[in-house]
Amino acid sequence: MDGGTKKTVPANRASSIDRHVGARIRERRIMLGLSQQQMADMIGVTYQQAHKYERGINRISAGRLYEITRVLNVPITYFFEGLELGEDDSALNPRQRMCLELARNFASIGNQRHQEALSQLARALAAQQ
Repeated sequence: MDGGTKKTVPANRASSIDRHVGARIRERRIMLGLSQQQMADMIGVTYQQAHKYERGINRISAGRLYEITRVLNVPITYFFEGLELGEDDSALNPRQRMCLELARNFASIGNQRHQEALSQLARALAAQQ
């Protein structure tokens, strides 16, 4: 038995990377207009587990992350974009918050014609630049 005082991080303890990946999952889920329950059903976990993944409370296995990439239709690298070593990326900047809020509000519009009109407006405004 080693008499040293080696410190180890518990394998199940989430890190800032886990929080970053969780935030990216949440961001993409909201962009697609999916609820946590819908995503949980699609990847085969409970709502509570999906919530813990998004908060970075629980780590995500490689196999589960692969399933999430399929459901959210993104490459696996998407979840690591913007990740800087030693940087806490858990806070969104104001523009990211606005984009998430816009996606959430758009997804909650029940009338498909209204969604299409809003989408056309956004395209027209973007083309004016």
